[in-house]
Amino acid sequence: MIQQPPRNYNRRDALRLGAAAALTPLFSRWAAAADDAKASDAFTFIVANDIHYFDKRCAQWLADRVIKRMNDQKPDFCVILGDMSEDGTKEQNAAVHDVLKGLKMPLYVCVGNHDHQAGNDDRKPFEDHFPKSINYLFEHRGWQFVTVDSTQGHAGSKTAIHKDSLTFTAEALKTLDKKRPTALLTHFPMGNFLPNRPTNANDLLVAFAEHNLQAVFNGHFHSKTERAWGDATVTTNTCCSFHRQNHDFDPRKGYFLCTAKDGKVSREYIQVNSPM
Repeated sequence: MIQQPPRNYNRRDALRLGAAAALTPLFSRWAAAADDAKASDAFTFIVANDIHYFDKRCAQWLADRVIKRMNDQKPDFCVILGDMSEDGTKEQNAAVHDVLKGLKMPLYVCVGNHDHQAGNDDRKPFEDHFPKSINYLFEHRGWQFVTVDSTQGHAGSKTAIHKDSLTFTAEALKTLDKKRPTALLTHFPMGNFLPNRPTNANDLLVAFAEHNLQAVFNGHFHSKTERAWGDATVTTNTCCSFHRQNHDFDPRKGYFLCTAKDGKVSREYIQVNSPM
């Protein structure tokens, strides 16, 4: 079940409406929803990254080895941190969208650099199949999730987070409860000293200084890493791709099964390319 994210803000919105006009009504609805949330219920959710859908072999592998396993675990929702497809084409986005319909839970995604087409940075096929998935918020059982576009077109290195994403984050945080546990979801790695970390990653992280940031989930660098930023654990993970390999030569493919409890989040690594 592909969930339509409840709040969205992108570059076209900013150009057409201006930041304040675009954000005010969205955030007022978000604040009202957050006021009704319960704070302390335990729940599980999945975080995966870097599917890199390429061909029909990917579809079969995802359906049999990944989605079936996810459904069996019965989490509250699933997050995929970008690079849904290998080339960002209409055909690849349509195919991965179709196979992900097999999930029996809400799905939230963020955009990756491979979700832009090489040569022209076009991401329209991604946005057509995964609408309202650029910069947005969602809430679940008292947790606040901030999903931020950290891409610079198709570029995979020496990138910077666009000012529109930083503006979105700054305005969004004004509407959030500073005490509630919060997670940041974005494609590029935010952990210190990691390859291909955006040059202005600190600008994004510093924006959360007065908030209860507990987790930062990232992809792009196909490797299990863990860093600390204040009270938050900043992670990347192995890819969850049939064709693509990991950057640290780890042969495993998998995702995180996360448990949120008492304002903290723990992670269990689930390997999907070994006998189950």
